[in-house]
Amino acid sequence: MAASAAPSPATTGSRSSRAVLLTVACLGQFMVLLDNTIVGAALPDMQHRLHTQLAGLQWIVDAYVLLVAMLLLSGGVFADRFGRKRVFLIGVVVFTTASLVCSLAPSIGWLVAGRVLQGIGAAALAPASLALLAAAYPVPQERIKAIGLWAGLSGIGLAAGPVAGGVLTELFGWPAIFLVNLPIGAVLVLVGLRHLGESCNPSAPAIDIPGTMLSVLGVGALTYGLIEGGARGWTSPAILGSFAAAAILLAAFVAVEARRSAPMLPLRLFRQRLFTVSNTAMTVVGFALMGSSFFFSQFFVYVQGSSILRAGLQTLPLSLAMVIVSPYAGRLAARYGFRVVCTTGLALAGLGLLTLGMVHADTGYGNVWWRLALAGTGFALAMSPLTGAAIQSVSPQESGLASGISSTTRQIGAVLGVAILGAIVRTRRSSGASFETGLNSAFVAAGALTLASSVFTGLWLARSKPMAGSAAPLGSTEPDAAIASNEAPANSRRP
Repeated sequence: MAASAAPSPATTGSRSSRAVLLTVACLGQFMVLLDNTIVGAALPDMQHRLHTQLAGLQWIVDAYVLLVAMLLLSGGVFADRFGRKRVFLIGVVVFTTASLVCSLAPSIGWLVAGRVLQGIGAAALAPASLALLAAAYPVPQERIKAIGLWAGLSGIGLAAGPVAGGVLTELFGWPAIFLVNLPIGAVLVLVGLRHLGESCNPSAPAIDIPGTMLSVLGVGALTYGLIEGGARGWTSPAILGSFAAAAILLAAFVAVEARRSAPMLPLRLFRQRLFTVSNTAMTVVGFALMGSSFFFSQFFVYVQGSSILRAGLQTLPLSLAMVIVSPYAGRLAARYGFRVVCTTGLALAGLGLLTLGMVHADTGYGNVWWRLALAGTGFALAMSPLTGAAIQSVSPQESGLASGISSTTRQIGAVLGVAILGAIVRTRRSSGASFETGLNSAFVAAGALTLASSVFTGLWLARSKPMAGSAAPLGSTEPDAAIASNEAPANSRRP
């Protein structure tokens, strides 16, 4: 592991001081994960009060996810280079301030701007919280336990989001879902300033500014074309221009990354089949999970006539299944192998989404909830082992980078999922189909792609030839530890 600065009180202090650090890190990540699911419950109210169409709702979600996806790797490097406490607290302040901007937004434009700012804060906060834990728990077994708690406790935010979003929106309107972040952010800043110790990695690489800028602009241009294409026309000059710009920018990104000595995305890693296959499958996971979740509350409100509060409760089986099953996914992968668990998980998730594509306005909830739970169980089984497979394919010194890339590919898939599945719904409606029919088509498309990905992993997710000094063999306890962390320590981001 790379050297760190002189030990801080939080790094070498008492059990109580490290417990405070763990609590702060978990609460910070909880806030980020809560925001991933709480917004979905409020989308129908946003559409009504802000007088926006489907494209506006897509931007509310994708503006946030896009910035997280493109800045996540750089956020970890910033934390290592400039101080983990400093970057964590800056991320908290930015995220909390952005939440206030969102709650006060008088129009869709202001709300999207606030979501962009939230994404920037989250991209700094999330990797820095994990880096703080890695520095505070230098003993591997203690670190494994701490990161396991970090992943488990903060993951409650995923399950709490739909319920909290439904309650707050029903009682106070959609701005309340952002105001809930203000007291959490204030507590984190006050406790963090007093109790967190600083640490950094003086040998951390330089920030890859060209790569970061090109990736943001390239994926942003692609997202614009996908979201706005249905409204403006797929052959309109603006849309064709956005696709052309995306192709040029992303090609430039690949060219720049291939020539840099310390790129944010080392292309050589993709020569490892295990790394490439696992990240491809992770992109599909993000696509199907986030893209379909975007429509859950809208289905229950607009198709089945539920209230916003009831819709939030009705979407709960998916996130609950993920929270319950996720802790066991790593153990199963360590025992049975990445291929078996990932393929099974993707198959279950695909089947769950396909069956959701057969739900109609008159389908009773007793025949709906298990489909959500099936999809959630499948995604939970797939996600952590896919990250573990990516980590397994590289050297231990690059495990943090591999984990960060896995998270980034999932977020990129999420951006594309919201954009493309939204385009499917809009295209079906423009041809005269109902909103219900459009949603069914989107769920079926997501399910079919996920099932195809399960076949892909079943055929190709074999163990690649280990790199020199690579991680422990499959089936040992070390891969299980890497999987359970879900995100490897940020201060091991480079050799």
